[in-house]
Amino acid sequence: MIRMQIRGILACVGSTRKKEDSVEQRNGLRNKRVVILGGSSGIGLAVAEQAASLGAQIVIASSNAERVQKAVESLGNNGQGHTLDLSDEQAVETLFSKVGAFDHLVFTAGDSLHLQDLATTDLKQARRAFELRYWAALAAAKYGSKNIRKGGSIVLTTGVAGQRPHKGWVVAASVCGTIEALTRALALELAPIRVNAVSPGVVRTNLWQNMTAAEREQLYESVGNSLPVGRVGEPHDIAQAYLFLMQEGFSTGQTLVVDGGTVLV
Repeated sequence: MIRMQIRGILACVGSTRKKEDSVEQRNGLRNKRVVILGGSSGIGLAVAEQAASLGAQIVIASSNAERVQKAVESLGNNGQGHTLDLSDEQAVETLFSKVGAFDHLVFTAGDSLHLQDLATTDLKQARRAFELRYWAALAAAKYGSKNIRKGGSIVLTTGVAGQRPHKGWVVAASVCGTIEALTRALALELAPIRVNAVSPGVVRTNLWQNMTAAEREQLYESVGNSLPVGRVGEPHDIAQAYLFLMQEGFSTGQTLVVDGGTVLV
């Protein structure tokens, strides 16, 4: 009888441990180190906050020192920050030499969109868009991938403009299409590191700060009313896609569209 009771107790303990292990496996970011380039505001900050809430240690890098400081403060003991120009290759290389080993790299950096007809497009300004959104992402993958631990990943950021461009979106659509191609190429180049991308639709972020407040609200209302979900995205909506791609462990070379149905209408 005593032996049977002991076996029963051990079985319960084993069952409890299995449940604890299962919870730990589901929470794949606990004690992981996540580097977020462009993580001081918008979608990047939302990713940082949600990952930190799951027990991840966050490293934020962005060009605005004040925003970096505020972002790190909002993360409490789970965050540290670096201020640098992400379009400066040498600065990016130096950053990763300081950061050391980590598990996941997220790239959400981007400047304000400049949507213009081709005839009035400033090509110098267009090149700047590629500097930050493409070349900086490529530099991050080049120098950051060396530090990514086994089982880690890279998540880049593109946009639905590449799949559903409008008149005046030549540069924006080109950048987005380039990032999707880069994602697929890096997935093979850097394997077994997983490389994926998130493709948001219109989201309430600083991306639209070159517009007046009234123009932004009109954009949000107009676009939101046209979508199946009835609204534009919020940073926390999109952040969950990054967390999924970091944790699920099997997807690579994929672009996850989170657009409220933009590509459908």
